[in-house]
Amino acid sequence: MKKNYFLLIILFSFSLKSFSQSDTIFKGEILKEVTISNFHINDSLLNAPASIGILSEKELQANNNTDISVALNRIPGVYMQSANVTTNRISIRGIGARTPYGTNKIRAFYGNIPLTSGNSETTIEDIDLENISQVEIIKGPLSSIYGAGLGGAILITPKNNLHQNTASISTVHGSFGLVKNTLNYGLNTNTSSLNISYHHLKTDGWRENSSYNREGITLAGELFRKEKSKFSYFFNHTYLKAFIPSSINKEMFDNNPQAGAPTWVDSKGFKQYKSVLGGLSYEFEISKNLKNASSVFINYKDNNEPRPFDVLRQYNFAYGARTAFTGSFAIGTIKSNFNFGAEYFRDDYTGKTFENLYEENNDLGSLQGNQLTQNYQKRNFYNAFAQLRFAFSNQFEFQTGLNVNKTQFELDSTFPIEDAFTESYSYGAIWSPQLSFLYKPSSLKTLYISASRGFSLPSVEETLTANGTINSNIKPESGYNFEIGGKFYLLNKNLYTEFSIYSMQINDLLVAQRIGDDQYVGINAGKTLHQGIEFSADYTLRINHFLTLNPFVAASIGKYEFKEFIDNDFSGNELTGVPSNKANAGISFNTKFGLYLSADYQFVDEIPLNDANSVYSDSYEIINLKAGYNFEVFKGFTSKIAFGINNIANEKYASMVLVNATAFGNATPRYYYPGLPVNYYGNVSFEYVF
Repeated sequence: MKKNYFLLIILFSFSLKSFSQSDTIFKGEILKEVTISNFHINDSLLNAPASIGILSEKELQANNNTDISVALNRIPGVYMQSANVTTNRISIRGIGARTPYGTNKIRAFYGNIPLTSGNSETTIEDIDLENISQVEIIKGPLSSIYGAGLGGAILITPKNNLHQNTASISTVHGSFGLVKNTLNYGLNTNTSSLNISYHHLKTDGWRENSSYNREGITLAGELFRKEKSKFSYFFNHTYLKAFIPSSINKEMFDNNPQAGAPTWVDSKGFKQYKSVLGGLSYEFEISKNLKNASSVFINYKDNNEPRPFDVLRQYNFAYGARTAFTGSFAIGTIKSNFNFGAEYFRDDYTGKTFENLYEENNDLGSLQGNQLTQNYQKRNFYNAFAQLRFAFSNQFEFQTGLNVNKTQFELDSTFPIEDAFTESYSYGAIWSPQLSFLYKPSSLKTLYISASRGFSLPSVEETLTANGTINSNIKPESGYNFEIGGKFYLLNKNLYTEFSIYSMQINDLLVAQRIGDDQYVGINAGKTLHQGIEFSADYTLRINHFLTLNPFVAASIGKYEFKEFIDNDFSGNELTGVPSNKANAGISFNTKFGLYLSADYQFVDEIPLNDANSVYSDSYEIINLKAGYNFEVFKGFTSKIAFGINNIANEKYASMVLVNATAFGNATPRYYYPGLPVNYYGNVSFEYVF
């Protein structure tokens, strides 16, 4: 039955295309050409010789305004797994799929501020969706100016009502005690602006030990705004406490998915932290053909995580600066653009573990005992980058770029005192070039071909031996990506479609081997091969003067495998933790009166759960529905009302998997994080522009 659903979606997309090419095309709304971040050397998605997934504010809020994974999974080649909101993993074209917990091998930025820590981990879930105006995902190592990460880069554009005075309030209520309240206020003058936002999100959770509570406040704006310069500021504070049900085994997943892992339930394990992001930026026009943007930032997190086997305390403090020059020049009839700059990033990490005496705490949960370990790690990142674009004519363009990275780190183990030591290590300079050719048969059609090199640094755990000392033999991963693609506006700009075909081989594959409850060591285990085809299409059809139809389809077909695997004889096996095939489709009906109805569908293929490929998760399909009404109460005062149902068929599925889960004692491996069953939500918002 599932395969039939998948075929129906594909047939629907082809029939839609056929219908759109018939003689009954209605003239009306057209798709707007998508602009991309001003950090790029290009100004629009159509002119960028790379595969870049774009999510608008409308798409980010197409569900319940609380979960970004629904939106990210619309992008072909991108797969975000989510368990209990606070445990997530993002992979792009299979890169990052084998990370035990969290996201790495992908760099992320919120405005000018890096969200990727010195531990190579990336967390974007704390950014409230209502504070985001756009998300760009650069797939593969084509982002010289963002660090040339193997997986790519995620660029989050903050939402700032910088040119109007606004006040708004919204609330969301849903199944399993879901409540989210948001307040926003924006003030604008001729030379400055202020935008302040507060949100509170909580849920009781549908599994044992899975309640969640998060509060955040965001402050952003501009000062000393002039015609050729402006000073921007940003501050975000987040408090979170989320209980952790953890993963469960196959028997519990089939028969009692709402249960949590017994030891996590007994210890009432949770994650609690405070985090601060802050940044200052100054942009100015040096001359008609040269501009500069410079910024400084801080990123701090204080984390407390009681787990059944210990209590983990972590402190991260990062700071850095970035400057970039953009400009243009001409050589005869050849028009050129350039972008070059440098970035420095310092990350100080402190980690401590303590005994967890929950078994002696009269069923009251975790109790911190004696200290077990204490480590400090300092990382220094130096990035220099440049991109150059030559437009030989209106049809032919050539682009080249280069990123150079130098990373140095120090490790101090200060507890137990008898085992204390200090070590330092650095990697040689990593050079990551890229080349791209772009051909435009018309102003609305683009074909491109590109070649690029990228790298990923080891995480803290992967740099250590089993004894906790620095492993000087570990190397960063590196790989070459080759890609061809096309982007097309068709049918009077009512249809936008794109495709990409890529092949990337990863060398010195980093593998985290589990040697304890939460102890891993890293090895360079061989090579992986990532190949795939991606396709997407968005269409706007005006049925009559008050009804518009907006369907979309997106699909990715991949082949991810171990080309060499020296740790065990797994060469030729499928890569763990990622589906080979994924498809999304949806349709929305919009009226000029503000009424709308939307439906979206997701198909995810089976996932290998271990490197031996002896266990797979089942494929699954999710269908979501939403209806709403946007209207003006009186001039300047608007309201939005919506109601939605997620997982309408009540599909049983794993929303996240733990790759290579290890069985302890007589227990079976705990691979599965169960996804939410059918659930409901409603939201109401009011906004006043004055």
